[in-house]
Amino acid sequence: MSKIPRLVDAFARRLQIQERLTQEIAGTIMQKIAPQGVGVVIEAQHLCMMMRGVEKQHSSAVTSAMLGSFRDSKQTRDEFLSLVRGR
Repeated sequence: MSKIPRLVDAFARRLQIQERLTQEIAGTIMQKIAPQGVGVVIEAQHLCMMMRGVEKQHSSAVTSAMLGSFRDSKQTRDEFLSLVRGR
C-alpha cells in the first residue's frame, strides 16, 4: 500500500490527460502484483480550468478504471464504488 502514492506521483509528473493517468496506474498495479482485480478512481482539480478559460474555481473531474474482477463482477464493482462514494 505504501508504494501506491509513489506510483501515482511518478505517473502524475508526466504531461498527460487524467483518463490515461487512471488507466496507467490500474494497468501497472495489475501487471506488477497480479491481483484478482484493480479499481482506481481519481478525482482531480485542474488548474487549467480554474485559472484560464472558463475560470470555474471548484471544478473537478472524476475518472475510473476497472480491471479483472472489478470489471467482470458487478457485485465486486458495486461494493468498491459504494466504499469510494462513502469516503
